[in-house]
Amino acid sequence: MSGPTVGGEGADDGSPSEGRAFARRVTDGLEPKNWIVAVTLIVGWWADGPAGLAWGAFGVVFAAVLPVLFIKYGIRRGSWADRHLGVRQHRLVVMPFIVGSVLLATLLMRAFDAPSELTALIASMVAAMAVLLVVTVWWKVSVHSAVSSGSVVVLALTCGPLLWAGFVLVALVGWSRVSLRDHTPAQVLVGTVLGGAVAGVVFTALR
Repeated sequence: MSGPTVGGEGADDGSPSEGRAFARRVTDGLEPKNWIVAVTLIVGWWADGPAGLAWGAFGVVFAAVLPVLFIKYGIRRGSWADRHLGVRQHRLVVMPFIVGSVLLATLLMRAFDAPSELTALIASMVAAMAVLLVVTVWWKVSVHSAVSSGSVVVLALTCGPLLWAGFVLVALVGWSRVSLRDHTPAQVLVGTVLGGAVAGVVFTALR
């Protein structure tokens, strides 16, 4: 039997439904798109001020805007139900599109001499998404956890060690995914480790 839902059975004392509602807000507010936008713009500004910020906005188009539009197009067509792609097989359609979009951004940024830190960031996104795609063929690894973990690693490597504290948010994201029963603890843990490790290695090697 499934657990209580917002506004459903078990709402009398408020606790189960409120906890689930909070988990939903965390999942939606700290979804991959928002992490990608934030880290790309921050790294762009850190690398080269206003010019780097402009390059960051360019990267956001390919790493966040186009994937979101593709997902919304699929929702309108009925190809998948929601933007978080709860069905693993649906991710196998969307993730190759994201890899291709971000790879194109990486090639264009290298060709037109974007700041090396920003190109390294975008390349790390390609690498992480490619690894997650391979795993997703067999297992529904948490993309939320992977992207949040990779973002914190890149921000800490770029802006300073105080930002390692951002892993508190990574843990919160992981809790929300398990609380909503979208992922198991193992899927969250593996996503966190893979996202952070791949992003850290690729970003450090290419920056």
